Amino acid sequence: MNQLKQAIREQGRVLSSDVLKVDSFLNHQIDVDLMMSVGEEFARRFQTDSITKVLTIESSGIAPSMTAARDLKASLVFARKKKSLTMSSDVFVSQVYSFTKQETNDITVSKDFLTENDRVLIIDDFLANGQAAFGLIDIVQQAGAKVVGLGIVIEKSFQDGRQQLEDQGYRVESLARIHSLEKGQVTFVDELQLSNI
Repeated sequence: MNQLKQAIREQGRVLSSDVLKVDSFLNHQIDVDLMMSVGEEFARRFQTDSITKVLTIESSGIAPSMTAARDLKASLVFARKKKSLTMSSDVFVSQVYSFTKQETNDITVSKDFLTENDRVLIIDDFLANGQAAFGLIDIVQQAGAKVVGLGIVIEKSFQDGRQQLEDQGYRVESLARIHSLEKGQVTFVDELQLSNI
């Protein structure tokens, strides 16, 4: 998705060979027009899959998930990282390790919002080692629902998250696949493939 790749190039900051900071348009400040386009692209890719729920983790996954859910005519559910006082104990719980924050969080979804009849599209801001994705998959499985696929805004293809997910039979649709962050430069997978033709 060229609009997204342009934002990554122009506004993203490479902090190391493993870390890309995109808080100017996705993780802190939201570029609303870009997130609308991102959600529309996810909806286009999954439009024939009869999605009933879009599932993400608070907070960075919410913006791209909202447009996708709207266009798919599905409900948006987000897993909470902190349990609210108003949330009952009747929840699905999974653990997710965050590489960038170096911490493990329990994520929770109320059992009121996921059922065995749901066909679920999981959307997340980043895919690296797949920890968040597998945490959300675990919650969907606890509900007895079906994971139709995963929509990823930015994939770090040099890490093994996609491979792990595909090895278990999951469909992964990433809008920007990063081959490398070496030497402070973002290189995308499709650009690398074009240069090898």
